[in-house]
Amino acid sequence: MAEGSENVNMKEGVTGALMRDLERGNFTRETLTQALRCRDAEQAEMFALARRRRSEHFPGEEVEVRSVIEVSNICQQGCKYCNMGLKSKQEKYTIGYEGLLRLANFIYQKGRRVLLLQSGENNAADFVSHLAQCVHELKRQQPDLAVILCCGNLSKAQYRQLHEAGASRYVLKFETSNAALYGNLKPRDTLRRRLDCMETLLELGYAVGSGNMVGLPGQTHEDMVADLHLLGKYNLAMQSTTVFIPGESSAFRNEPMGDVDAALNMMALMRIMYPGRLIPTTSSLEKGRADGQYWGLMAGANTVTVHDGTPDEVKHLFPIYSTKRFTPQDGHFRQIVERAHLKFAPGVLK
Repeated sequence: MAEGSENVNMKEGVTGALMRDLERGNFTRETLTQALRCRDAEQAEMFALARRRRSEHFPGEEVEVRSVIEVSNICQQGCKYCNMGLKSKQEKYTIGYEGLLRLANFIYQKGRRVLLLQSGENNAADFVSHLAQCVHELKRQQPDLAVILCCGNLSKAQYRQLHEAGASRYVLKFETSNAALYGNLKPRDTLRRRLDCMETLLELGYAVGSGNMVGLPGQTHEDMVADLHLLGKYNLAMQSTTVFIPGESSAFRNEPMGDVDAALNMMALMRIMYPGRLIPTTSSLEKGRADGQYWGLMAGANTVTVHDGTPDEVKHLFPIYSTKRFTPQDGHFRQIVERAHLKFAPGVLK
């Protein structure tokens, strides 16, 4: 046997065993930990498996396009990884009723049919009522518009108010399944409260999306494996992972950024384990690596978010993770979707 060939064969044996376990649904802690560490050829094999699972459950090979409007940067949380929040001295804004309807109509005229309204976490009654009034009018004018909300923890009555107004989907990420780590990240919240909100959303009939963040200070591979298993405890329609990026003005500003490869592996495992759910390729991937969102599609994602709804004059006031964050536009997505041999759902990009 040639020198070094024994090690090559051992590597091929380990890789083959891992892929067989993943294909067979053997999602033990050991298997998933090994998968999260995949790189190079082994990672490429896992990505290929994720794409096969996507094709099986989404045979049209279509990518959903979401247009985002960042409605308000007022937030009552104080997350240590975020530039916004309770103590931020940044100028605050909320897009008014007429302005929001005008922006949504602009997006609708471009052919978009999925609208994501995002805000800081704000359970003030007047803000939630404002949002409900906007959603109600949007749905009255364009009944075929799907409205997704991403507004954090609210009360059951407020979630019901927004659902009755016409919001059909809600994104509420748990960020980490480690309760102690969660409490450190979000001192004004608890993991139990977050999961209670998610359960309420499901009870009310929302299509719910959740997920985690990869590379958080203090996070372990064991935590990430637990995140994957937690996703399976809920009947979710959407799931996502993002790369931890230390906000320049946040408490974690001196912490290292999360590993993009680990996030891509997490995304591939989400597709392999829960193949029928929508998975976005997030802008945090692009912040961490040129072409990151293309690799998100190659790892099994099938959703993109176009950031052309928020007015230019307030975009800089919504710096969730960076004051220089990447906000992808049409041309970027056209290029990466074509390269990934996927196609847009009919009429979504004009």
